[in-house]
Parts: sequence; structure tokens; C-alpha cells
Amino acid sequence: MPQQDNANLYAFYQNAFPADRSTTLLTTVTGNTFSYADAERCSAQIANCLLNLGAQIGDRVTVQVEKSPEALCLYLACLRAGLVFHPLNTAYQANELEFFLTNAEPTIVVCDGKGEELLSSLAPKPRVKQVLTLNSDGSGSLMEGAAECSGTLDPVARKGDDLAALLYSSGTTGQPKGIMLTHANLASNTATLVKAWDFTEQDCLLHALPIFHVHGLFVALGCVLGSGASMRWLDRFDTKDVLASLPGCTVMMGVPTYYTRLLATPAFDRASCESVRLFISGSAPLLADTFAEFEQRTGHAILERYGMTETSMNTSNPLQGERRPGTVGMPLPGVDLRVVDGEQQELPPGEPGDLQVRGPNVFPGYWRLPDKTAEDFTADGYFNTGDQAVIDADGYVSIVGRAKDMIISGGLNIYPKEIELLLDDMDGVAECAVIGVPHPDFGESVVAIIVPAASGAPDAESVVSYARRQLANFKVPKQVHFVDELPRNAMGKVQKKLLRERYSAAD
Repeated sequence: MPQQDNANLYAFYQNAFPADRSTTLLTTVTGNTFSYADAERCSAQIANCLLNLGAQIGDRVTVQVEKSPEALCLYLACLRAGLVFHPLNTAYQANELEFFLTNAEPTIVVCDGKGEELLSSLAPKPRVKQVLTLNSDGSGSLMEGAAECSGTLDPVARKGDDLAALLYSSGTTGQPKGIMLTHANLASNTATLVKAWDFTEQDCLLHALPIFHVHGLFVALGCVLGSGASMRWLDRFDTKDVLASLPGCTVMMGVPTYYTRLLATPAFDRASCESVRLFISGSAPLLADTFAEFEQRTGHAILERYGMTETSMNTSNPLQGERRPGTVGMPLPGVDLRVVDGEQQELPPGEPGDLQVRGPNVFPGYWRLPDKTAEDFTADGYFNTGDQAVIDADGYVSIVGRAKDMIISGGLNIYPKEIELLLDDMDGVAECAVIGVPHPDFGESVVAIIVPAASGAPDAESVVSYARRQLANFKVPKQVHFVDELPRNAMGKVQKKLLRERYSAAD
């Protein structure tokens, strides 16, 4: 059993596991079940395997694998062994991966078998001791090695401010920033959400989210593991599978795209949701029209909340009480929010300004970027989110803008500068601007506006192909437009607002 004074996040989860460990943790679409006992045994075997391979407490383990029960156990194994879990989007390409592997300096890399050759060639030696494979069916060298290891391991003693995970968010300068999340950050936020959303052992969560992202990894899994609940485990969002799974579930978490796709399916109705007590939306803005149509169709008011990688969850509409469309609810218990002006003076209710947050959920800083950390925190400990917000007289928060022009497509964050730097290096491109425009399914899609070089412009297809070879697919422009010049203000800054207005209706 875990030590009571051990701040290890796995020990926190373990204290909430059902007394009967044979209780089902998850059931897959194909009907396979995985119990809490299975998770404890499997994660211990993987943890022992990683330690036997030379990983030491505090080392990073970089993971780029498809979603599977074994991938979940790998996450738990890293926590259990005192290692730092570093998940990567499965869509990342070679130039992106090279940066992550160099910057995070992992000791062990785990990837899908199809990516083994690439990751092995990119992994810095001798820092990376081993590149292991884990496939979506649970096969691969990681599980082969784990099968030879002990199925027991006490959670390694960790302090609250020790790192549990390292996630990267692409920076506005084009260079991703490592976001350090501690055991205490994640445990405190999990405990808050379990209570706020009333999770119990009786709940079954429909989990169709990826687990390389905060939403699926820390929010969804945290609420389940932190309450002893169970999951219907989908490897990806598929409308047919979701409709088949909903009758056995009590909670669903998703990005707005999931809900618009359900609404586009005639078979989705009140009967589909008979067992569900709560639908939760996040990672991107939920349109008021979607909220209204969903409530009319199902009788359920979607609960929208707001968080970010650096802070996990900050606000939530109430479980009991009015869920206001267009808002992300009120600050969660223990979380302080304020809206300030350009002079850092707090604004009264109803006035829009820069949103700042403080609390035990807020990360301690960026990986090896002390200057950037100092820049993004105030003297009294508030983190500058980069979002603009309004807090009304009742305390409800509305996000009204994003200072950094971030694009959110299908719940995934895209920073235009990263794409702009890439396209600016392409032959035939003098300069470019990348914007997000409304998309009926993904919320926003990426659009590139290019000023051709004097030597002549590439065609749109070549631009897309060039981007696809070097970027994750969700970052690749869906539209490419050519212009003689980019609109600029008197200070020479590109006026992206004008570009968004101009190209929002373009096909």
C-alpha cells in the first residue's frame, strides 16, 4: 500500500481505487475488460522494466504511441517509478520529434513499431538508453520486457513539487515550450474535479479522447482513477461507436467537435442519453448554438469548463445550478482568477481584459526557460494565460479572445508562428500569415495567406505538400491564398483580424 506521506500521483490514485481490485477499470469497444488489478500488475511490470533498463528517478520517458490499455499502464508506470511522463501527439513528424527528443533529454523512448526506425535515428545518444515499441494491440518490445518483471512495486516516494509530467505547447516564436507539471498540481486538480463533478465508483466515463493531451490524460483519466470509476474505452472518436457505448455510460467528456458530430447524426436522441448524467465540453469554445441544439435534442445542458496545459482546469459551469452558454463557468475551488488591464490593474465585473490565474493547479514554470517563466508570472504569483476574458457580476467567466492568435482545431492548439516560420523558408514564398477561420466540424481550420517571391509563387498544392512533410497533419493549412501584400497597421504589424474577416467565408 502507498505511504500516506507520499505525494506521488500514483499513490493518490491508488488510495481511491476500489477495495475490490477485480472491479472493471475499462471495457473496450470489442468487449475486452481490464480491471484495477490488471492495471496495478501491468503498470508495476512496466515500471520495473523501465527501472531495470537504467531509468532513474526524475528521468523523462518520451512516449509516442497509439491509445491502448497498455499505454494507460505506461503512464501509470512512469508515475509509480518516479519518472517524468512526456507524451507526444502521434501526428508529429521528424523535425518536430527531433526538437522534443533533444530538448526533453529522455532516458527512454517508447513508440509505435512503425516509428521505431525514425525515433531510433533521432534519439540523442548516449542519453537515450533504449527505444522500445508499444503497438495499439499491446504488442511490442516494451510489453515483452515487462512480462519478465515483477508485478508489484510500491510507488516511489515523491514530493509534491517533483515533476510528474512534461508536456509541450508550441510557442508563439515557433519553438515549443516544455510545461512542467508536478504531482501536487495534478493531484490537487483531480481532487477538485472529482468533487465538483461528483464522480463516484458508480460512474462510467465514455473516454474517446486521445491520451497525449491534458483533456484525455489528466482530466478524464484523473476523474476516473481519482474516484474508482470505470470507463468505456474508445481508441478514437467514432460516432457509431459512441452511440453504441453511451447507453452504458454516465458521463461523457469531449471537445465541441464530438458534440457537433453527434448532433449531425439523426439516431442521436434523448433515448441515446438515458443513462448519462453529465456531458462535459472543453479544449475549444462551445458555440451557443451547439449548446442550445444539444439541450433541445437531448434535454442535457452541456457543462463547459476552461483550462490549459499550464494549469489543467481553472473554471467550470456548475453541476447543480445554471450552466450559461457562452461562458466557462466560475473559478473552481482554490483557484483565483482576475482580469487586468495593460497596467496590471484589476478590472471590475463586465470589463474585458487579460486573464490571470493562481492556485495549486498552476505549473511552476517552463522547462529550462527561467526567463520565459519569469515573464509569464506576476510578482504576486499569478500566471498570465494569454487569454482575454470578462467576469460578470455573478462570477461567470467568458473567454472573449486570445492574445497570441492561437488556433484551436478539433480541440488541439496550433500556434501560427510555427507554421509561418516553416512556410517562410519555402522557395517562392516572400512572407506569409497563418490564421484560423471557422470550420463547422473542427471549430477552426488553418489558412495560409502567402505573398509570392519575385521569382514566382509555388502553387497551393505544393505548399500543402511541403507543410505535410514537416508538420503534424492537424497543423497543415486546409486553404492557401496568394496576395500581393499583407495588410499592416501603422506600426507594420500584420492585421490578422482583417485577414480572418476576409477569408472566413472562403471555400
